[in-house]
Amino acid sequence: MSQSAVEKFVDLIIQSDSPYTNVDRIYVTNLVFRLIGDGFGEATKNESAVDLANELVDLAVSHGKIADSITNREILEDQLMDLLTPIPSKLNTIFWTRYQQSPEAATDYFYHLSQSNDYIKTRAIAKNISYKTKTAYGDLEITINLSKPEKDPKAIAAAGRKKSTSYPVGPLAIENEGYLGRLGYPARSNHRVIRMMINGEPWGFQYSPYAYFGEHAIFLNQKHVPMSINQRTFVNLTDIIKQLPHYFVGSNADLPIVGGSLLAQDHYQGGRHTFPMMKAKIDRPIDLGIDGLEAGIVKWPMATIRLLSEDANKVVDAATKIAATWKDYSDESVDIRAYTDGTRHHTVTPINRMNGDKFEMDVVLRDNQTSADYPDGIFHPHKDVQHIKKENIGLIEVMGRAILPARLKTEMKEVEKYVLGEDNQIAEYHKPWADQLKQRDHFTKGNVETVIDKEVGLVFARVLEDAGVYKWNGSGQAAFDRFIQTLS
Repeated sequence: MSQSAVEKFVDLIIQSDSPYTNVDRIYVTNLVFRLIGDGFGEATKNESAVDLANELVDLAVSHGKIADSITNREILEDQLMDLLTPIPSKLNTIFWTRYQQSPEAATDYFYHLSQSNDYIKTRAIAKNISYKTKTAYGDLEITINLSKPEKDPKAIAAAGRKKSTSYPVGPLAIENEGYLGRLGYPARSNHRVIRMMINGEPWGFQYSPYAYFGEHAIFLNQKHVPMSINQRTFVNLTDIIKQLPHYFVGSNADLPIVGGSLLAQDHYQGGRHTFPMMKAKIDRPIDLGIDGLEAGIVKWPMATIRLLSEDANKVVDAATKIAATWKDYSDESVDIRAYTDGTRHHTVTPINRMNGDKFEMDVVLRDNQTSADYPDGIFHPHKDVQHIKKENIGLIEVMGRAILPARLKTEMKEVEKYVLGEDNQIAEYHKPWADQLKQRDHFTKGNVETVIDKEVGLVFARVLEDAGVYKWNGSGQAAFDRFIQTLS
């Protein structure tokens, strides 16, 4: 006999790791009716939780239970998905029980759950454009991010009239777990956080709803403290790797321009992905004076020192030494200044992982100075490449995966028409670049998309070179060696 979306959704709730069993069927059905209004609706052929939830949201609109808006739909869909998601205490019990089998078994369970309950927006993520471009530094990963939800104009207007609230304090606060959502703030009813201790302090582990790479994880401090890079950071990253050795973990820098977009909340990012930087080779070894530690300068557009040892403490000690020295180091011959008018400009972006039985950490040197010639940042994408990428270069892009704006999907189609001599609506800021391409490349209907994709990737390589404090030329690498000498 055919079933309605309500009946099928109730079946999924009972079959899940939610607290409900078959004895609770009537009760659970009424829980659904509380959210969508009374009425089973017609029979459906849909089977997946996401499709069924969408049908139930449509029923809620038809019943007059909610107004038809993006915000209301998202909030209700997450409330429905919350019904088939284990409560936090049960989820944590399941996770750490599976962890006794293996760390992979635990994360596999949590990741699959976060996908199946639609906290990770797999359908939206699938819309992203992704490809690789060969460069002098290896194959860079290019993505055009199309997965973030569109803004609801009604919600934006209403949010402007609504009294502001400071709860939760931000999108990475642990208090988002189970939060209903509101105008201008995302729904999180189906959001869950694994509790874990990191270096003796309480932290949380969750996934990113709009993942930029495989198993894109976020580790968040349960205390609401700002980002900072110091010895504690390196110890924390190492401790995470000890607990989840199949993941990498890294931290955005702790300064504006070179840092991430959420400097107010201490957090790290990690996951199961091998980035281009991780594949980059050592250009030349260096001696940091620590027995049992291998170190070298990586052939990478951003100034990167790689540390490797079976002893995690030696990696931490070396990273601490590098960060502390770099914090106060200046070399004006290559525009490197630690301070101007008492303002600090230097920090690092660290990335940690296991390499066989050794702890491996890449320490990327960062400088956030601005100048009259480079008001957006001396070591930031320069004006001539900002038509492709003008945002900060954070952790993910440091490692060689470009997160490019959605506008490029349509804008590059107009560039393709322009270089082919067809009618077009190319943006003015793309024209100088496109004119250079017309002189350098041979375009046909058959190759234009491939060539433009390649050229976008090469622009991203230039973006990383702009962000690098030591350029890959004679003066830049000589200056890098001078810094290394201060570490010996």
